[in-house]
Amino acid sequence: MANMTAIHYLSLAEIAQTIRKKIISPREIVDHHLQRIAELQSQVNAFVHIDEVGARDQAETAETAVQNGDSLGPLHGVPVTVKSCIDVAGWQCAAGSLLRKDNEPSGDAVLVQRLRAAGAILLANTNTPEFLMAYETDNRLSGKTNNPWNTECSSGGSSGGEAAAIGAGCSAGGVGSDGGGSIRVPAHFCGICGLKPTPGQIPSSGHYPVGNSAFGWLGVVGPMARTVGDLRILFEVLRGPDSGDALSAPFHGFDGLRAPSRGEMRIGVLEGDGLGSATPETQVAVRQAAQLLAYQGFKLEPCRLSNLGRVLELWWFFFGTVISELFAGEIRGREELLSPIFSDYLEAARESSPAPPILMERFIGMCAARDRERARILDAMRDVPILLSPVCAAPAFRHGEGNWKPGTGYRDMMRHSQWLNLTGFPGVSVPISKSASGLPVGVQLIGRPYEDELLLSVAEQLEAARGPWRAPSL
Repeated sequence: MANMTAIHYLSLAEIAQTIRKKIISPREIVDHHLQRIAELQSQVNAFVHIDEVGARDQAETAETAVQNGDSLGPLHGVPVTVKSCIDVAGWQCAAGSLLRKDNEPSGDAVLVQRLRAAGAILLANTNTPEFLMAYETDNRLSGKTNNPWNTECSSGGSSGGEAAAIGAGCSAGGVGSDGGGSIRVPAHFCGICGLKPTPGQIPSSGHYPVGNSAFGWLGVVGPMARTVGDLRILFEVLRGPDSGDALSAPFHGFDGLRAPSRGEMRIGVLEGDGLGSATPETQVAVRQAAQLLAYQGFKLEPCRLSNLGRVLELWWFFFGTVISELFAGEIRGREELLSPIFSDYLEAARESSPAPPILMERFIGMCAARDRERARILDAMRDVPILLSPVCAAPAFRHGEGNWKPGTGYRDMMRHSQWLNLTGFPGVSVPISKSASGLPVGVQLIGRPYEDELLLSVAEQLEAARGPWRAPSL
């Protein structure tokens, strides 16, 4: 039997392999992860619903399949988790809100169906800020999630519970969602990897808030794991068309065989006046990543994108002004139940926009402006298929220090991530170094739409040059 003390930090791929080789059973894998959750939930508070009975039943079925020599999926027996805004039949899907505390879906989201079909074992779902609208995972229903590297610090948001669970070794991998950095920022804060794919690559049906709308390109669902290789496995399992998601298409993008060789590929180190400044340790991590990529044979050069300030204004129009109005009917008359974090978001959205209603003429004009900015960036990236940048301006902040106030808050700190959501570009967060206080510092690689495979390929090479993943001392 495998060394049990190391099981919770095995990669998703390693767990699947040990099960196939009958080195360890799905039951032992699941029991170990459930024990890990029991030990750390009070310390990290990553989980909303833990399905011990269901997970053990799934493990029994998985074990029988192994013993019978049945055909096994790529995730057979692997314990995974999902963000608690994604439908899993019979599990509370509250998205961090008291207003949704009794919501229990009758069926699985399409992505959950695909995880099960690949053999994954669903352990639990993970905490979020209320309605996903913050970079601090805290709410009045489930409380705050702590960073596994320092419990006095935020795990990020809105996929902060998922990032903390994976970083703490309670889950081998899972699924988050991202409307403004909500996969990439928590991954950076908690020292793991996270992919924001091109919109439509992975169906978002069964996600709350609903993403298949007139501006569904703003938010996506995507994989989170400790290694880029595991992101790739999850991405392949989850991707593909779905009739319930209007953005999905049976198109698999550009595979690595069509990509330029490393000696020919240019990677741009992102520059732009609208991005603001990053901490010195964040800048050092980007320089370190650039050097590692150069050692791998890539051509690194500065790449300046103009007008990013305007891009970020447009992102906030949709994420703040428009989406806050979509919540109005659900929260009307129940404002006293809202968390301070969500109330802060609503206040910032009201202060930054003219009085509602939003006129159709203005909405259409902003959509057209978004398309123009997207085309401008694509033109600038015509010969530079990958960009390198910070994930955000700094490592994880201490609990309570984040807010939506202009000049000091999220709209300044998270700018490197937010612009990708306006334009629908894929991005991946990869841990690189540590801050002086011992917190993880990641970098972001950015690709062109539908070139997710190329993006993951470059990220894998960066990860290989960096060296093995490092775990927190929990």
